[in-house]
Formats: sequence, structure tokens, C-alpha cells
Amino acid sequence: MHEYTSTARVWGLSCPGFPEEVSRARRWTRDILRGSPLAEDAELIVSELSANAILHTASGRERGSFYLAVAVSPQMIALSVTDEGGTGTAPKVELQDQEAEHGRGLGMVSVIAHRVVVHDSDDGHTVTAELYADQRSGGHPC
Repeated sequence: MHEYTSTARVWGLSCPGFPEEVSRARRWTRDILRGSPLAEDAELIVSELSANAILHTASGRERGSFYLAVAVSPQMIALSVTDEGGTGTAPKVELQDQEAEHGRGLGMVSVIAHRVVVHDSDDGHTVTAELYADQRSGGHPC
């Protein structure tokens, strides 16, 4: 492979911080990953990360927004949601009681994904969930 080429493809979507944008982000992800064995897991992850962005950060305020990126390579799918911050603390995985009504979403994402990384900055947070292709079966994410 040439050093300046890559087999990864990346898509980006900017969404207003309205609750109905969560379903749009999910549909958009489903369209990109059509036929992938990881599509359902990716949809669930995008839904949870997008909902968290509008419920728990400035992204859900008036004129707020969040940004979704989907990167696909033969080895993995990376799903990133960037919010507008405003919370003072970065998202984190918390173990919650089964009866808890809130706070289990990022924990669920961490169980589904192979890896979850949170990047915190002054302008917001980016949560990236990675799904790896099953190397034993020689499969590709897409």
C-alpha cells in the first residue's frame, strides 16, 4: 500500500441538538453500514451517544448541536460523537444499579464496543466507540 493512501472511509454528520436528531443519526449510520454484521451494534451505540450529547451537554440547549463521525476500515468501525460540553465534567462509564433510571448508557456502550475512548477539551467532549471485525472468520466490518 502506498504511504499516502488508506483503506478507511470516513463520513461526518452535523446535527442540531433536537431529540428527533437521534433517530436521524441512527438511520444515517444504518445506511452507511448496510450489510455489515456490526450495523445493529453501531446503530445502538450511535443512538446512545447522540442521546447523551443532547440530554447531558450544551448540545441540547437552544442552538446546540452535536457531530457524528463514522470511520470504516477492514479492521474496525469507529463511531464518534462530539458534543458542545458545558457540563464541567467529561462523560464516564459508571456502574449503576439495575433499577436506576439514568446513568447506564455509557456502561452499555462499553459492553457492546471493543473499546471506548473519551476525549475532553474546553470546547466539548468526543466519545469514540470502536467495533473490531472478527479476525478469526476473516470478516470485514462492511
